Amino acid sequence: MGIAVLLVEDDYDLAAAVVGSLELEGFICDHAANGPHGYELASTNTYDVLLLDVMLPGLSGIGVCEKLRKDGVTTPILMLTARDTLDDKISGFNAGTDDYLTKPFNMEELLLRIRALSKRFSRQSRKLSVVDLEMNLDTHEAIRSGNPIQLTPTEWKLLEVLAVHSPKVVSRVQLEQTVWGDSIPSQSLLKVYLNKLRKKVDIPALPPIIQTLPGVGVVLKLVDDHEE
Repeated sequence: MGIAVLLVEDDYDLAAAVVGSLELEGFICDHAANGPHGYELASTNTYDVLLLDVMLPGLSGIGVCEKLRKDGVTTPILMLTARDTLDDKISGFNAGTDDYLTKPFNMEELLLRIRALSKRFSRQSRKLSVVDLEMNLDTHEAIRSGNPIQLTPTEWKLLEVLAVHSPKVVSRVQLEQTVWGDSIPSQSLLKVYLNKLRKKVDIPALPPIIQTLPGVGVVLKLVDDHEE
């Protein structure tokens, strides 16, 4: 299967040229013309590389990048921009972008950078480890102390976000937005799923690692007895 790319670019002529060139090389390419649509596609689909224009309607490329990284999306991001000042690049790298390409660019250079990002990412271990919990992001398999954990898609999303941010605390709002998007449920529904997750992850024979901090959020780490 070819490399899957999402292009978020509001210049339709440039987008058509990029998509056409990528597809000729065997790439699979989706296109969004504004920030919110790009964020939606990147959040709900799996891509090998994301191409984000900096200046986008609705939400800037840097804004899209920041939201995706906060959601735990680790897909490589190549920022496309006509602004090449050091401050602009620093802002992008601080937001979580992996590479920059200044407009106007040579299509061959774009292809080389996409392939390089894709290879670098594919060589990385797509696994998360927190204490004795291991998560395979490709197969959605979770194991704790050698014991497989069967998770529903919603439970997996919750655990993945907590693992990506561990040992930092994740707010309830962030958990809700990551799992349910704009259709944020009642607080009680999140509580129900967290309780289900605890029953599967924090089994009696092992020390608990899912900790709720009232008024703050939830954190995935080894719970100190003094913190209980």
